[in-house]
Amino acid sequence: MTLAPDRLDRFARHIVLPELGGAGQVALSAAHVVLVGCGGIGSPALQYLAGAGVGRLTLIDDDAVDLSNLQRQTIFAEADLGRSKAEAAADWVRRFDGAIEVRAVVGRLGGDNAAQLLEGATLVLDGCDNFATRLAVSDACVKLGVPLTSAALGRFQGQVANFAGHIEGQSCYRCFVGNAFDAEDCDTCAADGVLGAMAGWVGTFAAMHAVRVLTEGHAAMGDPQWGKVHLLDGLTPALRTMRIVKDPECRACGGN
Repeated sequence: MTLAPDRLDRFARHIVLPELGGAGQVALSAAHVVLVGCGGIGSPALQYLAGAGVGRLTLIDDDAVDLSNLQRQTIFAEADLGRSKAEAAADWVRRFDGAIEVRAVVGRLGGDNAAQLLEGATLVLDGCDNFATRLAVSDACVKLGVPLTSAALGRFQGQVANFAGHIEGQSCYRCFVGNAFDAEDCDTCAADGVLGAMAGWVGTFAAMHAVRVLTEGHAAMGDPQWGKVHLLDGLTPALRTMRIVKDPECRACGGN
């Protein structure tokens, strides 16, 4: 695969980076990323995935744009109020870069449809707002052999990690949180609040972490850092990292 002259111009600032280069940019152009959730995390992540030239995007969300979203979900405007987030986000991508293939999926991902929705992805970036969906995404990624970038956000805190439970010796998201969580266990931004700029930090960090996976084997920055959870504190501010080891009893990846 080669890049057309206009794409070379568009991504010139990437290509001159020794850690990324032309080979890394070609890898991004050939990638298919499925974004689960187009909200606080998904919105800034999408901007920088598209900006990076990821060639194909599938956007999954069952929610509609609300006025309270605009404080942090920066791809939406007042004209989008009431619209499907997935469809509005896909329209944003089309306006931003017509060369990107984008598909909107308006609906909720769960255990019954996760494998179908995620099949064929190069990588899944999960920025949804409940554990039930996160676990369904993670389990499907393990089953399909697809890497997962997982990102979460609340108040002034965030976390971002890459998981590859399908690879021998590597943990999955379920190894991290266990089996006990369901949709009712999650705190919400509506109840607890969230700093808008914090959503930007977590979302863009997640996009950068996704780029690491997508360029693995093609560029020097392609170290996925599997199983390392990066904890972002926007109030202090601070950043620390912890390692999640594979749980041999994990019902999703323990047998791998």
